[in-house]
Amino acid sequence: MALDLFRIDERLLHGQVIVGWGMRLGLDYYVIVDDEVAASDWEADLYSAGLPDGVDAYFLTTEECIRRFDELDSHPGRGALLTRDPKAMRGLAEAGVLAGRRVNLGGLHAGGERRRILPFVFLAADDLADLEVIAERSESVSARDLPSAPEVPFEELLRAAR
Repeated sequence: MALDLFRIDERLLHGQVIVGWGMRLGLDYYVIVDDEVAASDWEADLYSAGLPDGVDAYFLTTEECIRRFDELDSHPGRGALLTRDPKAMRGLAEAGVLAGRRVNLGGLHAGGERRRILPFVFLAADDLADLEVIAERSESVSARDLPSAPEVPFEELLRAAR
């Protein structure tokens, strides 16, 4: 398995992911699963601007990612798959591609009906419903902003949310 990190972070590809996670894990490529960004060349270029030389980024819709998942997972090197929200990751879970994978929650910030669960994780009821499906169809779901930070298991997030 070449895809080592599965992360939900509304900022997608940004400094914390590139430096904090990418350099620590030695990532060679990123798969960004976001229907809007996949349809916008200038947004994809903007997100790619901060990548180190030799690190690739692929911007795909959820459907494209599902269709190409085996290819992406067998890509040379180590990779990360990022979605903006739990809904997109749920789509991947329902397609069966997250079986045996660990999903990380990163920056999900305040807005709408979201409530603070952790300093970097705010969730609404629909986010929790999506995460429950992801947890059922993956190895695990946990929250951690950086690799060196303590991991917060999904069960703790659920308790905090209720």
